[in-house]
Amino acid sequence: MNRLKGKIGLFFALMLVTFTIAVGLKFNVIRQPIALNPPARPIPATLFGLHIHHLVKKPSDLPQVTPWPSVEFGTWRLWDAHIGWLNLEKEKGQWQFDTLDRYLEIAREREVELLLPLGLSPKWASARPEEPSAYAPGAAAEPKNIEDWQNYVRTVGTRYRGRLPYYEIWNEPNWKRFFTGSTEQMFELAREAHEILKPLDPEIAIVSPSATDGKHGAAWLADYFALGGVDYSDIIGFHFYVGPGEGPEDAIPVIQEVQQVMSDYGVADKPLWNTEAGWLGDQPFEDPQTSVAYVARAYILNWASGVERLYWYDWDFNPIVRLHLVKEDNKTLTPAGVAYGEIYDWLVGARMDECHSDLRYTWTCQLTRDRDYQAWILWNPDRSSSFSVPEEWKVAQVRYLNGERRRFQGSKVEIGPTPILLERTGDTLGDSRANAQSRFKSS
Repeated sequence: MNRLKGKIGLFFALMLVTFTIAVGLKFNVIRQPIALNPPARPIPATLFGLHIHHLVKKPSDLPQVTPWPSVEFGTWRLWDAHIGWLNLEKEKGQWQFDTLDRYLEIAREREVELLLPLGLSPKWASARPEEPSAYAPGAAAEPKNIEDWQNYVRTVGTRYRGRLPYYEIWNEPNWKRFFTGSTEQMFELAREAHEILKPLDPEIAIVSPSATDGKHGAAWLADYFALGGVDYSDIIGFHFYVGPGEGPEDAIPVIQEVQQVMSDYGVADKPLWNTEAGWLGDQPFEDPQTSVAYVARAYILNWASGVERLYWYDWDFNPIVRLHLVKEDNKTLTPAGVAYGEIYDWLVGARMDECHSDLRYTWTCQLTRDRDYQAWILWNPDRSSSFSVPEEWKVAQVRYLNGERRRFQGSKVEIGPTPILLERTGDTLGDSRANAQSRFKSS
């Protein structure tokens, strides 16, 4: 009987320990701290990029074209904007530049930089003209004759010499929906484009083909570099998407893996751009606050990880996107769209001196500006809690991603998945922002 009681007591003791560990794991998650190394210079407006699809042209089911975005941003990637090779030269030798010409005019008027992705073979030029793709038949195949590619690149480069600063060699070449040729064939396309564009305009910067899909994309990039692709890339492009159930922090290991590939091939000093990212899926997040938090954390962590640009996919309302910046009218901001504008204001023109997490995964990123401005961005992806603000920070106000500002009182603030900004002084940010557009436009 005593032996039975002892076994029962041991069973309940083990159950209690198991329950305690489970509760502890749920509410006090212990993680390995992460310390990132942000670039030392002020954050430029060109960290903030967008895709705008229907600014000039629209599908027949849309009532109007998309108005110009009501948020500030510094650069615009012309993907899904009706100006791929298959749009510009639908028939051999018959060019249609009206839409692209208009994009250049708008970009000049609005003072944003353009990135033009090259690619998508017209059916007449395709090596496999009936092959399915994400777009028209044959678009994902390499061109049948390299001379047609050369003529396309030369025609575009000549027309926009001195006006188009950045060209990207193809979109997601490791996904069969976008490219069905080999890595060797992609290398040939990149080499030919580089050899044509650089003599036309030595100021042009060429972005490598932007792979995606995490480790698989990094492996593709390594194979491309091994062929010699590093010699034809001024900037390294990648699409740092994460899975539908993952958050912005889950992109950090992928960014670091791509940076390791860059280091292995001697190009760690070249800029790394996230030329497309967002959250895809046909169902929006149940909690709009998740979208608010993800937008802000994505931009903070991309910069803190050494990524110089993040082109958000996308601005227009899109049924395949889970995280929308605008509503279906393509102009009314969602809470996430408001957050996009706010995080731009928090970051552009500031220097991020440090960005790290602690054992409980609370993130702290310190910002400084001229005139003794200091601020700290705080969040915790896993839980909400009370944060004790160090007295030496001398915090004056708290800012939120809905635009709200509150005077800081007491010694603690509530933090959670949505970042907040603690400012030492509340009166210098406006002066710093006034010159942000002119001083920090280029990266």
